Amino acid sequence: QVQLVESGGGLVQAGGSLRLSCVASGRTFSDDCMGWFRQAPGKEREFVAGISWNGGLTHYTDSVKGRFTISRDNAKNTVYLQMNSLKPEDTAVYYCAAAPPLSSIVLININEDEYDYWGQGTQVTVSS
Repeated sequence: QVQLVESGGGLVQAGGSLRLSCVASGRTFSDDCMGWFRQAPGKEREFVAGISWNGGLTHYTDSVKGRFTISRDNAKNTVYLQMNSLKPEDTAVYYCAAAPPLSSIVLININEDEYDYWGQGTQVTVSS
């Protein structure tokens, strides 16, 4: 059974930091790209960050560039999202996702429907 399990969410004041983790099991993810998405109340789920299979490439949505860092440890089947300088608008449920890359050229999927496996989400709340 394929599972992605997120952890590390919580309540933090604006300007603070959190580190999310996502542990994958049930299949080999070392060839997959991994992504983090988020969904705020009343809004659609959006792409936050993605990382290629070997960690060599990363991609971020503009609103988190310079504040968030995605990384992975394939030996541990784990992907991380380090979130610094958090803002109230970062408040959302954060999801990790995995999928084979679209091609040998497009190594990071950025659209929700391009991902096959999803975690259950972890809540991040940033107070002002």
